[in-house]
Amino acid sequence: MTKQSNLNSESSSPLVTMHSALTNLEVIYTISSYTQCRSLPALASTCRAFKHPALNALWRDLQSMEPLVKCLPSDLFSIDEDDRVVLQKPIDSKLWDTLFEYLFRVHSITVTQTSIPSAVIEHLNLLMLASPSTTMSWFPNLHKLTWHANGTRIFAPILRMALVPSMLVLNVEISLPPDYTFLSVLSSLGALCPYLQNMTFRIRHESEDLTLGSLPQISPFIAQPMSQLHHLHTLSIWDAGSEVLELVMRLRAIQSLSLDLRASSAWGEKPRFQSPGFDCLKWFNISTRTIWHASNFFSSLRVVKSKQIKVDVASTRTRLPRRSQLITEFFAILQERCDHDILEYLSLSIGHSKGLSPKPSDFTPLRAFSNLTHLLIAGTGNISNSDEGLCQLAKALPKLQVLKINETKLSTQSPTFHGLINLIWCCPALTSLALAIDTTESEGIDPKCPGSGRCNKRLKCLALENSTINDPVNVALIISGLFPSLEQVDLAYWGTFYKDKMDTMSPWVIVNNVLHGFRVARERRVESWSDCL
Repeated sequence: MTKQSNLNSESSSPLVTMHSALTNLEVIYTISSYTQCRSLPALASTCRAFKHPALNALWRDLQSMEPLVKCLPSDLFSIDEDDRVVLQKPIDSKLWDTLFEYLFRVHSITVTQTSIPSAVIEHLNLLMLASPSTTMSWFPNLHKLTWHANGTRIFAPILRMALVPSMLVLNVEISLPPDYTFLSVLSSLGALCPYLQNMTFRIRHESEDLTLGSLPQISPFIAQPMSQLHHLHTLSIWDAGSEVLELVMRLRAIQSLSLDLRASSAWGEKPRFQSPGFDCLKWFNISTRTIWHASNFFSSLRVVKSKQIKVDVASTRTRLPRRSQLITEFFAILQERCDHDILEYLSLSIGHSKGLSPKPSDFTPLRAFSNLTHLLIAGTGNISNSDEGLCQLAKALPKLQVLKINETKLSTQSPTFHGLINLIWCCPALTSLALAIDTTESEGIDPKCPGSGRCNKRLKCLALENSTINDPVNVALIISGLFPSLEQVDLAYWGTFYKDKMDTMSPWVIVNNVLHGFRVARERRVESWSDCL
């Protein structure tokens, strides 16, 4: 604000005018967006120019439903003899206008268990009953609703109030046990939120036993409106029944799909029929109880065309025989169902891998995916591999940028530095590598020029997992020669699985210290050359 004297006026009192920069709405909105929430009411009352931008910033993203109650007069409600909230007097039109003026500005709401106490619920329910207009008009500009609270009957009216045509993102995560009255509100999603683009449904559960038939399902309630959500491009659902899957396959806009199938018993046997599958996915993630269930699920689809596929398996525990062949069968099914040219990212993670001992031949089907840039395999147990097996895989996947094959313990047959050198030659685009190798076998490798002049300057992350080591200095020399841009070896694996075995980890600490010394020496040489120039 500046003060200017009005020279043409007989009065000598100064005229207060606004700085020209503050007449720019973009500047005012920027100031409001960076103002702390508790200061926005004061900013809104500063002057007329700041009122709407400050109120927009204050009400845009609600982290609770409580502000809806707090903006009303304190004497509007009271508690009766039975400890129930009651309305003391009618709400006049002026108060409703003020409330709707605030609600018009709301773009997102986050509801958590701690942010919506029972008193707030009772207040909101009374407001909805007394409202002169339909609850659908309460939030005409609401784009996103995040519901991480209970799914009991008392919450159903509030959820219904928040489902409006402007809704684009709906994230529902409820704890057990949800009430069917609450879930029934979801049956109207197609009519209430026809432009929905991103939808997530999860049920929080403390028990690891997901086979209980008493667990409620969400999919029957969203099956009906699913066919109406033509704009839906992202879907994540806790239990996907066959009816929901068939409807999802018909949605042309769907690009990202995450299915948690651990609570379903439908994949315990091989499917008798095949569904059409998916044609235009960018991201496909499934979670199953066993690798056998994952195989059965992919077998039920004719085709899966997706750029990225992630499979999370809770355990390999199964009563089925031929447990050692489960990995082979799974990769073979992926080779049959997935598009070889489209797939770029493949991740398989298994929680409990007891009894699995994959062989190099188990990974043979993966060679068909020549356009893979990311291959991540974790929790498959004791992987038996060799320099030749690693070389064959690398030759088939020349575009690899990230390769991570994690083991729980080092196998009797593991690749050596020779295999690592071949990997560099075959996959020059590698930027991240996690692999267990036998660093004690380096015969025939010159530590001063380990790659015969060839190296990888792109690699920024190297984790050699639980690799054995005898000579830290020799290992550091080879690693520095192969990966000149690498700052240090990632030791996160040792910190997770070998916290009490510092004697096993300490040689790798020495390797990192030597690598640091090499890097400092190179930087000093560069500085000295620059000074000479």
